[in-house]
Amino acid sequence: MIVNALMIDDHPPIIEGYKAMLSYNPFGYEVNSKTGYSLETAYKILTDTLKPSFDIIFIDITLTPFEEQNLYSGEDLIPVIRKYCPEAKIVVLTSHSESLVLYKIVKEYKPEGILIKSDFMPNEFINAFHQIMTGKNYYSATIEKLNKLWDEKEKVLDGYNSQILLLLSQGVQTKNMPEILHLSQSAIDKRKAILKTILGLEKANDEDILKEARKQGLI
Repeated sequence: MIVNALMIDDHPPIIEGYKAMLSYNPFGYEVNSKTGYSLETAYKILTDTLKPSFDIIFIDITLTPFEEQNLYSGEDLIPVIRKYCPEAKIVVLTSHSESLVLYKIVKEYKPEGILIKSDFMPNEFINAFHQIMTGKNYYSATIEKLNKLWDEKEKVLDGYNSQILLLLSQGVQTKNMPEILHLSQSAIDKRKAILKTILGLEKANDEDILKEARKQGLI
């Protein structure tokens, strides 16, 4: 079976590694690969009217921004893929292990596969590829563990609450959040109060919220 694949990663050796692994698959796939080493290159490939019909697209999350098209990460490229290659299966390959980052990818973009780079060995990569090509989803061990946590903590991770937690983990002060989230200061303070309640905290500062969120595996 011939499979047309697009591989998007800013590290050429990594892409060559993916190609090598797939070339030794035992399932009879002949994989024709096209590569994109940046968001700009990938965007141009995807929007080219003469592009091949891709069956599967592998994409890294951390990529050089392409500000002209408001693309700042691999996440931002997923809607572009859905628009221009609606039949392609999307596989996210990432080094990110932050729960909130992965939660957003799973819940908002629903890729057919997510593999954490530190999780998989060649055999798993090949098996994941086969499962996805046969119509199944494949999420690596880290995602499967986090899925149980997300089901239990859906209220914490929903909408603005998750964004507030993520900004806190990035060192953003509460006073600077209104401009980023387009919420009033009072609305942000109310949401932080809700976060404290859900996390089982009473009197707590930002560091306490972060400490408990990390303890519960939310960030």
